[in-house]
Amino acid sequence: MNFTNPDLMRNCWIVNDGVMGGISQSGLRQDEQGILFEGQVSLANNGGFASMRSTAKFPKGTQQIELLAKGDGKRYKLVLRTELAPRVTYAADFIAEPTWQALRFTVNQFKPTFRGQTINAPALSFSDVIEFGILISNNQAESFAIQLKTLQST
Repeated sequence: MNFTNPDLMRNCWIVNDGVMGGISQSGLRQDEQGILFEGQVSLANNGGFASMRSTAKFPKGTQQIELLAKGDGKRYKLVLRTELAPRVTYAADFIAEPTWQALRFTVNQFKPTFRGQTINAPALSFSDVIEFGILISNNQAESFAIQLKTLQST
């Protein structure tokens, strides 16, 4: 996925803690460098997370994926969902450094979770992925900004 492609924005959406009463705010905008996901996480009303999501597909046999991103030095999660376990989120932590970085992930780095809690679930295969997301949930009220350029199999 090349996030500099304007057509990609049609497949992106926001899911914040408002789904459970929170008041965190976030948004997406696109420029020539990719998609900027930014906002403010609030802990009010039992909130505490903001996320963006998009459809995704990786070729059969993919062993590693690479996210080209830069950010604000904060901890984020790359989250994946599959058709085989649609209610499970497979999550891998990373720090979004202020310079462009190629973050490489293997299936072993992803932990299966449900509502933030680690669970037992089917093993992740990148070729089963139908959705990816970026999540910030650091248990603190904070502003955030992360820029995404590409997500691809390597």
